[in-house]
Amino acid sequence: MRPTALITLLRSVILQSNYPTEILIIDGSIDNLTKYILKEHTFENLVYFKVLPEERGLTKQRNFGIEKVADNIDVVCFLDDDTSLDQNYFKHLIETYKFYPKALAVGGYIMNEIKWEKTEEYNVHQFYYDGWVRKESSRFKLRKKLGLLDNTAPGWMPKFSNGRSIGFLPPSNKVYRVEQIMGGVASYRIEVFKDFSFSKYFEGYGLYEDADFSLRLAKKGEVYINTAAQIEHHHDTAGRPNQFQYGKMVTRNGWYVWRVKYPKPQIIARIKWNLIAVVLMSIRFTNIITTNRKKEAFTEALGRGYGLFSLVLNKPKIER
Repeated sequence: MRPTALITLLRSVILQSNYPTEILIIDGSIDNLTKYILKEHTFENLVYFKVLPEERGLTKQRNFGIEKVADNIDVVCFLDDDTSLDQNYFKHLIETYKFYPKALAVGGYIMNEIKWEKTEEYNVHQFYYDGWVRKESSRFKLRKKLGLLDNTAPGWMPKFSNGRSIGFLPPSNKVYRVEQIMGGVASYRIEVFKDFSFSKYFEGYGLYEDADFSLRLAKKGEVYINTAAQIEHHHDTAGRPNQFQYGKMVTRNGWYVWRVKYPKPQIIARIKWNLIAVVLMSIRFTNIITTNRKKEAFTEALGRGYGLFSLVLNKPKIER
């Protein structure tokens, strides 16, 4: 449902120093605008598929696409349609597999969402990592004051979950080992899919399906982020869920991926996870006053609360 964004992405693919052997478009749109706009443009090695209604949804479409990959492919990359690639994006990803031959997956790096500065000086209002600083978010400041934050490195999940995402890795052009990568800027060795598939639990929008997949994969082998493989993300709201559903998924799907990594967390970890869920829900309620998007903040907060309460009565069943 984002045909214009898709064309922008494909135009950045044309400019790649390593052009892909095959480009698969797996279209879950309820209209034909994407199909029509692709007929107006020519992209080498592009193959288009329009899925049936019962095949729609992020994880279903990812699994559908894997089944259509050509036999001569060694590495498969996934891209969100509202992204745009640096000219050497694929080049850096493929090189990572050569430098780290045991790598099962390599993620790219979104470079336009966070402002970083290279320095050795920082203060309590900044987050420092590997010689770089960025502004610390109010959520992490509050969690630190409440004792609900530890020093787990970005891209790794603490025992109580809710760690720092790979967005807290700096644009250092270095390669970092992690256990979580983002699905919209991810790549995998094709043999991974002999044993792994994207979970059927994550239907529709599929929030955190990428975390679930990479956490399971990291238990079997090495996963990396190459911050030189850069990409821009231009957030497109089309096709996304309403804020209530989003808030509910943040809580329920967040619980799910936590239990993928830690099936039997200790009591203190359980307490901290629930406290963090309450704190984040409370912050969204206060955003009703502090932001202009009052309705979005209110409905997301309600969704988070509903999701938390629903876990008492109906916890998701974890797929192993």
